[in-house]
Amino acid sequence: MEARAHAGHPEELRLWLRMLTCTQLIERDLRSHLREQFDTTLPRFDLMAQLERKPEGLRMSELSKRMMVTGGNVTGVTDQLEKEGLVARVTDEDDRRAFRVQLTAKGRQEFRAMAQAHEEWVVTALGGLAPEEIRALHQLLGKVKRHYLELETQ
Repeated sequence: MEARAHAGHPEELRLWLRMLTCTQLIERDLRSHLREQFDTTLPRFDLMAQLERKPEGLRMSELSKRMMVTGGNVTGVTDQLEKEGLVARVTDEDDRRAFRVQLTAKGRQEFRAMAQAHEEWVVTALGGLAPEEIRALHQLLGKVKRHYLELETQ
C-alpha cells in the first residue's frame, strides 16, 4: 500500500497508507494464526467476541451493525457456528417474533482460548513499540477518531 505514495503526496495520505499497511499486515497474521491453531476465521472470531461481551445475546441486526457487515454475512457465520454448537438462537423476551444469538457454554470455552491467543498475537505484533510509544500512539489515534466523528456530525 505504501508503495503508492511518494514524497510529493501530502503527509496525511502517506500516514493513512502507513496505518493501512500496518493494519493489513497484523490482520493477515491474525487470520493465519486463527486458521492454523483454531481452524477458524477472523469473522467467526469477531462474531463470537461481540457475543462474549453481551451474555444476554444480540439480535442479528445488532451483530451486523457492530461488525459493520451485511446481515447476510452475519447469518452465514451464525449458521456455521450454530451447527458446531458454539452459538444458539433464543427467542427474544422483548419481542417473541425475534431472536437473539448467544454463545453456548462450549462457545464461551472455545472463545476464551482463542481470545487469550489473539491477545498474545497482538502483543507480539506491537512488541516493537515501547510502552510509552504505545500509549502515545493510542492517544494520537484517539484524537484522529474524535476529529473524524466530529466531521461526520457536520
